[in-house]
Amino acid sequence: MPSALVVGYDPQAIPGVDAHALCAALDAELARFGAHGIDAAMTLIVFDESAESTLIASLTSRPWDVVVVGGGIRKAEQLRPLFEQIVNLIRRHAPQAAIAFNTNGGDSVEAAQRWL
Repeated sequence: MPSALVVGYDPQAIPGVDAHALCAALDAELARFGAHGIDAAMTLIVFDESAESTLIASLTSRPWDVVVVGGGIRKAEQLRPLFEQIVNLIRRHAPQAAIAFNTNGGDSVEAAQRWL
């Protein structure tokens, strides 16, 4: 079974959003991976000193076939350093994995499928 790791920005760390609703949508997207025969996990990070260790632990937990980087991380200009860090950590700690990009939390499966 192919595997995918989805890396997203933790909704709990975004001021002024309904974190509960966003987490529910992310959980629904993870369920869609299973319906498509893809073993998936999600790692939610924040832009602080914990980001690197959190992501390394997820990247090295198993050999991923693809890592999907969420649009919330890529699209926010203030998160550009975090986005660069993520891409470089993927290259270093999961070199066998393809890197894919979703446009929103509801099309991560399609992003992963482009590389599986």
